[in-house]
Amino acid sequence: MIHILSVIIPVYNEATIIEQMIDAVETVLESEKIEMEIIVVDDGSDDRTWDIVKEISITRSTVKGIGFTRNFGKEAAIFAGLSESKGDCAVVIDGDLQHPPEKIIEMYRLWQNGYEIVEGRKNMYNEERYFYSAFSTLFYRLVSNSVGVDMNRSSDFKMLDRKVVLTLLNMPERNAFFRALSSWTGYKTTEVKYFVGKREEGKTKWSTWGLIKYALTNISSFSSAPMQIVTILGAIVFMASLALSVITLVQKIRGISMEGFTTVIIMQGFTGSIIMISLGIIGYYISKIYDEIKHRPRYIIGKRTNGAVSETNNTNNMPVGNGLMVRH
Repeated sequence: MIHILSVIIPVYNEATIIEQMIDAVETVLESEKIEMEIIVVDDGSDDRTWDIVKEISITRSTVKGIGFTRNFGKEAAIFAGLSESKGDCAVVIDGDLQHPPEKIIEMYRLWQNGYEIVEGRKNMYNEERYFYSAFSTLFYRLVSNSVGVDMNRSSDFKMLDRKVVLTLLNMPERNAFFRALSSWTGYKTTEVKYFVGKREEGKTKWSTWGLIKYALTNISSFSSAPMQIVTILGAIVFMASLALSVITLVQKIRGISMEGFTTVIIMQGFTGSIIMISLGIIGYYISKIYDEIKHRPRYIIGKRTNGAVSETNNTNNMPVGNGLMVRH
């Protein structure tokens, strides 16, 4: 029986390397005679990424391209690719060659042996910034502890069986965290370790603020742990107030007057800060609830190559995997 492997490549402004990436994937899979479809999802690039993908798809029937109307984010691009995939299994891989394409073969063999999720597990980072490494470790530790899933050194580089793909696509939430959701499903899982390669061309699209925003969005979408911070801060204020009350009573009994004005200012400032932080956390979750109940599409597909034809192409503006496809 011939199986088809869907290779999903989300890209954003990768004009300098996308053709090299596609060549590398095709070479690896053709060497093992694995039937494939390569789906490149352009996340609203403002360089020549889409033009290059379109040109490649004209001469290579295995390559399909879909393009968003604007930048919707990597998570949306991954889910759009999964929605378009038709393979018996699908692998998600970055378009900058930092995920080694040759590891796809090892993942595929494990899938053939019955594993339904094959995780790409980072073995180490090459030339990684200290801040990024420390921030990444803290982020995954928080997620792992809050949801009970080991996210240490996890990545978007993973292979999924068709049933896992369908399970993810049937989840209605808009603010989805792909790395955590795939692990959360509980399907039979194994891992493949890999070294993160050096970026050959271009530069990373992640800024410090972008990483912080990404972390906050995904922690709040997948865990209620930050809400517990409100309770913890309340307990801290209570303990501080209790300690101050004991000190004040002892000094009163001993006949020592306590400086009231300074104490009141400190306590008001401290309590006010805790209240504002708590309200901010609660407000952030309320804003996420508001985003969910609006039921806006996760992404909008505004263009596609001739090779990428969705099954829903017979209607206009049909929802696809929590996204929207606009037919021209």
